[in-house]
Amino acid sequence: MNSLIADFRLASRNLRRNTQRTLVATLTVAFGIVAFLLAGGFIAWIFEQMRESAIHSQFGHVQIVRPHFFEKGIADPYAFLLPEKSAEQSLVERMPGFRSLAPRLAFSGLISHGETTIAFIGDGVDPANEKPVSSQVNIMSGRDLETADEAAVILGEGLARSMGVAPGDDVVLLATAASGSPSAIEVKVAGTFATTTKEYDDSALRLPIQTARKLMKVKGATSWVVLLDETERTAEASRYLSEKLPGDKFEIVPWTALADFYNKTVVLFSRQVSVVKFIIGLIIVLTISNTQMMSVLERTTEIGTSLAIGVRRRALMRMFVAEGALIGAVGGVLGLLLGFVLAQAISAIGIPMPPPPGMARGFLGEIRILPQLAADALVLAVFTTFAASLLPAWKASRMIIVDALRRNQ
Repeated sequence: MNSLIADFRLASRNLRRNTQRTLVATLTVAFGIVAFLLAGGFIAWIFEQMRESAIHSQFGHVQIVRPHFFEKGIADPYAFLLPEKSAEQSLVERMPGFRSLAPRLAFSGLISHGETTIAFIGDGVDPANEKPVSSQVNIMSGRDLETADEAAVILGEGLARSMGVAPGDDVVLLATAASGSPSAIEVKVAGTFATTTKEYDDSALRLPIQTARKLMKVKGATSWVVLLDETERTAEASRYLSEKLPGDKFEIVPWTALADFYNKTVVLFSRQVSVVKFIIGLIIVLTISNTQMMSVLERTTEIGTSLAIGVRRRALMRMFVAEGALIGAVGGVLGLLLGFVLAQAISAIGIPMPPPPGMARGFLGEIRILPQLAADALVLAVFTTFAASLLPAWKASRMIIVDALRRNQ
């Protein structure tokens, strides 16, 4: 331990001998870390917003369905109905971290207004229970659903635009009931809504669950959507429900299994962050390696003298590696501080972003520096400078004493 402290103390003195070169190397590391933090922080913010939007507009944290509903239920959803009221619901509500449970009845059919008829996908929802689950379903015009049995509907803004309807208009919903017979109901458009997914808004509508049950001539729901107080509890809640609910009657599906677009986006953007990390690491390695090599050349006589008076080659190598690691540590900490300040400033202003593919409108982006991202940045700074110092340190330790002493003669 004392030897290590001595190595870093000596490395610090050596770095102060050429402050200009040391400053350039340190700033190179710092700006590389700032670039990594800003890029990674922006993508981390996108992940968080996409995750919360998917949870609070469509999926909830956990969905409870009949086994194989998502594989086979599209063709015959009413063969997979959950009960309207049951003891299992009470068990779910006593779960740690529980916030809300919203029953949904999925159905599809045709919506008609005047001469226009378009296919739709619909959800029957209980407005009171659904409100906390769908907090990011934004009402764009009119109002939201109010009671579980009113003859009203809210339409995705894309669907409303295609139909040419506005709040207050009457529309007819036509569907195939559970018995196989056609069923129709006339409802009033209460409002239009928007989520972050344009494709969903172009074909979706929501109906009070009792009205949907009358239309489909069924009781119960196709899913129970569970909202937790924290997204991080999802895995814990899934395990709890899997243990408490019988597996032959209930299937527990976390939101991550349903959010296919989110999962693919995370994979794509994570690869981009890895590429950025590699490029920044390569720049740091080349810069520090060049700096250290110049230092070795300038101190050739000094190195020869040290070897001549008995300094071990291993100790000499440790000294140069310590110099590189010290540059990395100082540059990394400085980069973290600068990155945090810039992230706060940029987030306060906002980053205007155009609508991404699959979304209807743009947004103001922010930069979110998470603890894991900061730790990765610091490791990147120290590891790359350590690696960059190995070759110059090895060359210094392998010098022939006589040649080194003659260097400046």
